[in-house]
Amino acid sequence: MRPPRTLRRRAQQGLPLRTITPNALTALALCSGLTGVRFAIAAASVPTGGSGLPIDTSRWELAVTMILVAGVLDGVDGRVARLLRGTSRFGAELDSLSDAISFGVAPSLILYLWSLTDSPRFGWVCALLFAVFAALRLARFNAAIDASDQPRKAAGYLTGIPAPAGAIGAMLPMYLWFISGAEWLRSPWLVAPWVAFVAILMVSSLPTYGWSSIKLRRRIRFEALVVIVAVGAALISMPWHTLAAVCVFYLALIPLSVRGYAKVRRQRASMTAPAPGGSA
Repeated sequence: MRPPRTLRRRAQQGLPLRTITPNALTALALCSGLTGVRFAIAAASVPTGGSGLPIDTSRWELAVTMILVAGVLDGVDGRVARLLRGTSRFGAELDSLSDAISFGVAPSLILYLWSLTDSPRFGWVCALLFAVFAALRLARFNAAIDASDQPRKAAGYLTGIPAPAGAIGAMLPMYLWFISGAEWLRSPWLVAPWVAFVAILMVSSLPTYGWSSIKLRRRIRFEALVVIVAVGAALISMPWHTLAAVCVFYLALIPLSVRGYAKVRRQRASMTAPAPGGSA
């Protein structure tokens, strides 16, 4: 018995390229994150200073750059999938696995090799904490992805800081080290508590700003475009200075986001509250 005409037509047409492109970008992000670990292993085997030797940060900079590239690809793949109508359950699962490795495991290993090996027990605990908390955050996100009642998402807010932002923020001591070359910035007694602090922010219940929660007034759109171009130019000419400033600025926004969401909750509560004198 011959298969129906519609099935034969689909078999002849094959798989549309638009369904593969987003997953390919996600796979490239995963490759980029793991390549960062490879550069960190190579950097850890080369002395970076002391005994009169000049500080060589080039390999560490490559390791961090790979995590940043993974972050860019992670931000692009979802938008490409929606643009090409290539979203799928497989792509969503692959994206979560890629994020757990690129923004959880890879930054933990890079920071461990860069600093935390000087205090292997305490440092490894904090590195594990970061990797596991990144995975827990992604698991919490996947568990709630099909929930119908998500008031924070409806208001444009996130719960905790995203995994890419956590990875970029956890490496703040490395940016400062690239800038100044101060060896005290590599102290595990400084880096380990910082990594643990960022890990806690990832799994916290604090409301943080998402892209849809940021609304610009019409009269400042041109100024906002100027700021974006200036930040892009600064990232090209002074990447580590700019990333350090962006990390500090993002952390400073968290109290404002908590206050902003509290205002949204009060507005919703006033809208749903029964009118005075209404029937019970």
